[in-house]
Amino acid sequence: MRPILLRRLRTAAGVLTGGLTALVELPLAALCGLWLLAAWPWQAAAGGAPRATRLPYAAAARLATAERARMTYFYGSELAPPRATPRALQYLALRWGVGALGGAVLLTALIGALYGSTLLWIWFVARDANPFVMLASGLGGLFLLFLSVQGVESVAALDNHLAHRFLGPSSADLLQRRIGELAATRAGIVAAVHDERRRIERDLHDGVQQRLVVLGLLLGRARRTGAADPDKARDLLRQAHEQSQLALTDLREVAWHVYPAALDDTGLRAALEALAERSELPVRIDYALADPLPEAVRTVAYFTVSEAVTNAIKHASATLVTVRLTRDATMAQVSIEDDGTGGADPGGGGLLGLARRVAALDGRLAVSSPPGGPTTVTAELPCA
Repeated sequence: MRPILLRRLRTAAGVLTGGLTALVELPLAALCGLWLLAAWPWQAAAGGAPRATRLPYAAAARLATAERARMTYFYGSELAPPRATPRALQYLALRWGVGALGGAVLLTALIGALYGSTLLWIWFVARDANPFVMLASGLGGLFLLFLSVQGVESVAALDNHLAHRFLGPSSADLLQRRIGELAATRAGIVAAVHDERRRIERDLHDGVQQRLVVLGLLLGRARRTGAADPDKARDLLRQAHEQSQLALTDLREVAWHVYPAALDDTGLRAALEALAERSELPVRIDYALADPLPEAVRTVAYFTVSEAVTNAIKHASATLVTVRLTRDATMAQVSIEDDGTGGADPGGGGLLGLARRVAALDGRLAVSSPPGGPTTVTAELPCA
C-alpha cells in the first residue's frame, strides 16, 4: 500500500511541476512562433538559410530538456535528448496545454478535498447548518476528489505519450532496442550455460574423478596384497574407505553447486541458511521477504548470493559477509556486502556470469568494489 501511495504522490508532484512549467512554455512557444513568422521573409530572400531559426529552436530544446528531466524524475520516463529542431518547438506548443490540464485537475482535487473535509470540521464552525446539505456537500467533494485522483494518472500518461511522440524514442525505436536487448540476453544465456558446463566438467575431472582413480588403485593393491600381508591390506582398505567418503563429499558439492535440492524442498531462506552454514566465512542473512519469490527469480537470487560469497572467500580476504533480501511491488533486491579488500572486476568470469543470469530475467546487476573495500554486489530482479 505504501509504495502505491508514494508512487501516486510522486506522479501528482510531476503533474504539479508540469503545470508550473506550462506558464513558461506558452509565452515561449508564442514568442518563438512570432520570431519565425517575422524571420520568414528574410529567410526566403536569403534562400532559406536556417540561421534565423537557430535561436528559437535552441530555446525550445533547452526547455524540452528541462521537461525531459522532470518526467524522468517524477514518472521514470526514458526519453531521448531533445534537439534544436522544429519538433522541439512543436512539442512545447502542445505541452503547455497538457500542463494547464494537469493544473486544472489538481485544482479540482483540492476543491474536492475541501468539500469532502466538511464532514469533519464544519460541525465545529457552523453548528446550525443543515445536516443534509453538509452531508451532500461532503460526499460530493469526496467523489470529485476520487475522479481527480484518477485524472492525475491520465494527465501523466498523456504527458508521457506527447513527449514520446515528439522527442522519442518512438515505438519503433523501443521495439528495435528491445530486439537488441533480447539478442544480447540470448547470447549471454548461451555463454552462461557454456561456462557452467565447463565448470561442472572441471569439478568432476579434478575432484570426483581423481578420487575414484585413487580408490581403484587402493582396492587393486589391497586385493593383490591380500593374504600375503593382511595388515597392509587392512590399511589399504582403510585408505580406500576414506577416499570413497571424500569422493562422496566432492560429488555432493558438485550437485549442490549445480542446483541445491533445498531450494525446492524448503525454499530460498532455508537454502541460504544452509549456504551460510557451509561457508568458511561468517555469513549474516537479513531476509526481509514477506512472500515467496517466483521460481526463476528465486533460483537467480540464490546463485547470486552463492557466487558472491564464493568470490569473497577466494579473493577478498573478508571476515564477514552480509546478505540482504528485500522486495517492493515489482522488484526484488539482493545485496551482498563483504568487508574485504575490494578491487573486484565486474568483467571477471564469475561476476560476468552472474550479470548474464540476472540479465536473462531483465534484471540489473551492480558491483561496487573500490580498492580497500568494501565490495557490494546488488541484483535487482523483476517479480511482476
